[in-house]
Amino acid sequence: MPPLEAILAVTLAGLALSATPGPSMLYVLSRSVGQSRAAGLASALGLGLGGMVLAVATALGLAAVFARFDWLVLGLRYVGSAYLVWLGVGMIRDARASAQLSLEVHSVSQSSFSSIIWQGVLVELLNPKTVLFFALFLPPFVDAGGGQITQTSVQLQLLTLGVLVPLTAIPSDIVVAVMGGTMTQVINRQQVAREGLAWAGGLILIAIALNLHFGFFG
Repeated sequence: MPPLEAILAVTLAGLALSATPGPSMLYVLSRSVGQSRAAGLASALGLGLGGMVLAVATALGLAAVFARFDWLVLGLRYVGSAYLVWLGVGMIRDARASAQLSLEVHSVSQSSFSSIIWQGVLVELLNPKTVLFFALFLPPFVDAGGGQITQTSVQLQLLTLGVLVPLTAIPSDIVVAVMGGTMTQVINRQQVAREGLAWAGGLILIAIALNLHFGFFG
Protein backbone atom coordinates (compact mmCIF):
# COMPACT_ATOMS: atom_id res chain seq x y z
CA MET A 1 0.00 0.00 0.00
CA PRO A 2 1.18 3.54 -0.69
CA PRO A 3 1.99 5.71 2.34
CA LEU A 4 -0.80 7.84 3.80
CA GLU A 5 1.01 10.99 2.71
CA ALA A 6 0.88 9.87 -0.93
CA ILE A 7 -2.82 9.00 -0.69
CA LEU A 8 -3.64 12.41 0.77
CA ALA A 9 -1.50 14.20 -1.83
CA VAL A 10 -3.13 12.43 -4.79
CA THR A 11 -6.60 13.01 -3.33
CA LEU A 12 -5.90 16.70 -2.81
CA ALA A 13 -4.43 17.10 -6.29
CA GLY A 14 -7.39 15.30 -7.86
CA LEU A 15 -9.89 17.51 -6.04
CA ALA A 16 -7.97 20.64 -7.04
CA LEU A 17 -8.04 19.64 -10.70
CA SER A 18 -11.68 18.52 -10.74
CA ALA A 19 -12.91 21.71 -9.05
CA THR A 20 -12.02 23.88 -12.04
CA PRO A 21 -14.15 23.74 -15.23
CA GLY A 22 -12.65 21.60 -17.96
CA PRO A 23 -13.57 19.36 -20.92
CA SER A 24 -14.96 16.57 -18.71
CA MET A 25 -17.18 18.96 -16.79
CA LEU A 26 -18.46 20.48 -20.04
CA TYR A 27 -19.15 16.99 -21.42
CA VAL A 28 -21.28 16.08 -18.40
CA LEU A 29 -22.99 19.47 -18.51
CA SER A 30 -23.86 19.08 -22.19
CA ARG A 31 -25.49 15.73 -21.57
CA SER A 32 -27.38 16.98 -18.54
CA VAL A 33 -28.74 20.09 -20.28
CA GLY A 34 -29.04 18.66 -23.78
CA GLN A 35 -30.78 15.42 -22.80
CA SER A 36 -31.59 14.89 -19.12
CA ARG A 37 -30.18 14.84 -15.61
CA ALA A 38 -29.98 11.04 -15.77
CA ALA A 39 -27.99 11.31 -19.01
CA GLY A 40 -25.58 13.67 -17.26
CA LEU A 41 -25.12 11.15 -14.46
CA ALA A 42 -24.60 8.39 -17.03
CA SER A 43 -21.86 10.42 -18.74
CA ALA A 44 -20.19 11.01 -15.36
CA LEU A 45 -20.32 7.26 -14.73
CA GLY A 46 -18.70 6.62 -18.11
CA LEU A 47 -15.88 9.06 -17.39
CA GLY A 48 -15.32 7.43 -14.02
CA LEU A 49 -15.18 3.94 -15.53
CA GLY A 50 -12.74 5.17 -18.16
CA GLY A 51 -10.55 6.54 -15.40
CA MET A 52 -10.66 3.20 -13.60
CA VAL A 53 -9.54 1.41 -16.77
CA LEU A 54 -6.65 3.85 -17.13
CA ALA A 55 -5.71 3.29 -13.51
CA VAL A 56 -5.53 -0.49 -14.04
CA ALA A 57 -3.61 -0.12 -17.32
CA THR A 58 -1.16 2.30 -15.71
CA ALA A 59 -0.60 0.00 -12.74
CA LEU A 60 0.01 -3.07 -14.89
CA GLY A 61 2.14 -1.32 -17.50
CA LEU A 62 4.35 0.86 -15.32
CA ALA A 63 4.83 -1.82 -12.67
CA ALA A 64 6.33 -4.17 -15.25
CA VAL A 65 8.66 -1.43 -16.47
CA PHE A 66 9.71 -0.45 -12.95
CA ALA A 67 10.45 -4.06 -12.03
CA ARG A 68 12.85 -4.31 -14.95
CA PHE A 69 14.34 -0.82 -14.75
CA ASP A 70 14.12 0.23 -11.10
CA TRP A 71 16.12 3.41 -11.76
CA LEU A 72 13.09 4.75 -13.62
CA VAL A 73 11.29 5.22 -10.30
CA LEU A 74 13.64 8.04 -9.36
CA GLY A 75 13.73 9.41 -12.89
CA LEU A 76 9.96 9.60 -13.21
CA ARG A 77 9.80 11.14 -9.75
CA TYR A 78 11.58 14.21 -11.11
CA VAL A 79 9.68 14.18 -14.40
CA GLY A 80 6.36 13.80 -12.59
CA SER A 81 7.18 16.58 -10.15
CA ALA A 82 8.09 18.88 -13.04
CA TYR A 83 4.78 17.94 -14.69
CA LEU A 84 2.87 18.90 -11.53
CA VAL A 85 4.66 22.25 -11.40
CA TRP A 86 3.90 22.79 -15.11
CA LEU A 87 0.20 22.06 -14.51
CA GLY A 88 0.12 24.34 -11.48
CA VAL A 89 1.88 27.24 -13.21
CA GLY A 90 -0.42 26.79 -16.22
CA MET A 91 -3.52 26.98 -14.02
CA ILE A 92 -2.26 30.18 -12.37
CA ARG A 93 -1.11 31.76 -15.65
CA ASP A 94 -4.46 31.11 -17.35
CA ALA A 95 -6.60 31.78 -14.27
CA ARG A 96 -7.96 35.16 -15.32
CA ALA A 97 -8.46 34.28 -18.99
CA SER A 98 -10.22 31.02 -18.10
CA ALA A 99 -12.45 32.74 -15.55
CA GLN A 100 -13.62 35.26 -18.15
CA LEU A 101 -14.71 32.58 -20.61
CA SER A 102 -18.41 31.79 -20.64
CA LEU A 103 -19.39 28.15 -20.68
CA GLU A 104 -21.67 27.32 -23.60
CA VAL A 105 -23.58 24.06 -23.78
CA HIS A 106 -24.14 22.75 -27.30
CA SER A 107 -27.00 20.50 -28.35
CA VAL A 108 -26.37 16.76 -28.29
CA SER A 109 -28.04 13.83 -29.99
CA GLN A 110 -30.40 11.78 -27.85
CA SER A 111 -28.75 8.49 -26.92
CA SER A 112 -29.46 5.51 -24.71
CA PHE A 113 -27.86 5.43 -21.28
CA SER A 114 -25.66 2.49 -22.24
CA SER A 115 -24.39 4.43 -25.27
CA ILE A 116 -23.70 7.50 -23.12
CA ILE A 117 -21.74 5.45 -20.59
CA TRP A 118 -19.70 3.81 -23.33
CA GLN A 119 -19.07 7.20 -24.94
CA GLY A 120 -17.86 8.55 -21.60
CA VAL A 121 -15.42 5.65 -21.27
CA LEU A 122 -14.07 6.33 -24.76
CA VAL A 123 -13.78 10.07 -24.11
CA GLU A 124 -11.56 9.32 -21.12
CA LEU A 125 -9.50 6.56 -22.75
CA LEU A 126 -8.87 8.40 -26.02
CA ASN A 127 -7.85 11.68 -24.42
CA PRO A 128 -4.04 11.93 -24.78
CA LYS A 129 -3.84 14.48 -21.98
CA THR A 130 -5.59 12.12 -19.59
CA VAL A 131 -3.30 9.22 -20.49
CA LEU A 132 -0.26 11.47 -20.03
CA PHE A 133 -1.63 12.63 -16.71
CA PHE A 134 -1.85 9.08 -15.37
CA ALA A 135 1.59 8.14 -16.71
CA LEU A 136 3.38 11.16 -15.23
CA PHE A 137 1.26 12.06 -12.21
CA LEU A 138 1.29 8.74 -10.34
CA PRO A 139 4.95 7.53 -10.45
CA PRO A 140 6.33 10.29 -8.17
CA PHE A 141 4.22 8.91 -5.33
CA VAL A 142 5.52 5.33 -5.57
CA ASP A 143 7.43 4.31 -2.46
CA ALA A 144 10.55 2.44 -3.56
CA GLY A 145 10.96 0.91 -0.10
CA GLY A 146 14.58 1.90 0.37
CA GLY A 147 15.55 0.67 -3.09
CA GLN A 148 13.90 -2.75 -2.77
CA ILE A 149 10.96 -2.62 -5.14
CA THR A 150 8.81 -5.46 -6.47
CA GLN A 151 6.36 -5.53 -9.33
CA THR A 152 3.49 -6.54 -7.05
CA SER A 153 4.22 -3.67 -4.66
CA VAL A 154 4.31 -1.12 -7.47
CA GLN A 155 1.11 -2.50 -9.01
CA LEU A 156 -0.75 -2.20 -5.72
CA GLN A 157 0.51 1.32 -5.08
CA LEU A 158 -0.25 2.57 -8.59
CA LEU A 159 -3.67 0.92 -8.62
CA THR A 160 -4.63 2.41 -5.25
CA LEU A 161 -3.47 5.88 -6.22
CA GLY A 162 -4.84 5.62 -9.76
CA VAL A 163 -8.35 4.76 -8.61
CA LEU A 164 -8.34 7.89 -6.45
CA VAL A 165 -8.08 10.10 -9.54
CA PRO A 166 -11.53 9.27 -11.03
CA LEU A 167 -13.04 8.98 -7.55
CA THR A 168 -12.09 12.57 -6.70
CA ALA A 169 -13.82 13.78 -9.88
CA ILE A 170 -17.13 12.06 -9.06
CA PRO A 171 -18.46 14.70 -6.58
CA SER A 172 -18.03 17.63 -8.99
CA ASP A 173 -19.40 15.60 -11.92
CA ILE A 174 -22.50 14.64 -9.95
CA VAL A 175 -23.12 18.25 -8.92
CA VAL A 176 -22.80 19.36 -12.54
CA ALA A 177 -25.12 16.60 -13.77
CA VAL A 178 -27.79 17.33 -11.16
CA MET A 179 -27.72 21.13 -11.40
CA GLY A 180 -27.46 21.22 -15.21
CA GLY A 181 -28.36 24.61 -16.65
CA THR A 182 -28.32 26.20 -13.20
CA MET A 183 -24.68 25.19 -12.89
CA THR A 184 -23.91 26.92 -16.20
CA GLN A 185 -25.38 30.17 -14.92
CA VAL A 186 -23.60 29.88 -11.57
CA ILE A 187 -20.21 29.15 -13.17
CA ASN A 188 -20.56 32.00 -15.67
CA ARG A 189 -21.48 34.49 -12.94
CA GLN A 190 -18.77 33.53 -10.47
CA GLN A 191 -15.72 34.70 -12.42
CA VAL A 192 -13.85 35.89 -9.33
CA ALA A 193 -14.47 32.58 -7.57
CA ARG A 194 -13.32 30.65 -10.66
CA GLU A 195 -10.11 32.66 -10.80
CA GLY A 196 -9.55 32.05 -7.10
CA LEU A 197 -10.09 28.31 -7.52
CA ALA A 198 -7.59 28.22 -10.39
CA TRP A 199 -5.00 30.02 -8.28
CA ALA A 200 -5.64 27.75 -5.30
CA GLY A 201 -5.49 24.62 -7.44
CA GLY A 202 -2.27 25.71 -9.12
CA LEU A 203 -0.59 26.52 -5.80
CA ILE A 204 -1.69 23.17 -4.36
CA LEU A 205 -0.13 21.26 -7.27
CA ILE A 206 3.13 23.20 -6.98
CA ALA A 207 3.21 22.65 -3.21
CA ILE A 208 2.68 18.90 -3.66
CA ALA A 209 5.52 18.73 -6.19
CA LEU A 210 7.89 20.59 -3.88
CA ASN A 211 6.89 18.47 -0.90
CA LEU A 212 7.85 15.31 -2.81
CA HIS A 213 11.48 16.40 -2.64
CA PHE A 214 11.78 18.68 0.38
CA GLY A 215 9.23 17.18 2.77
CA PHE A 216 7.80 20.48 3.98
CA PHE A 217 4.66 18.82 5.33
CA GLY A 218 6.04 15.71 6.97
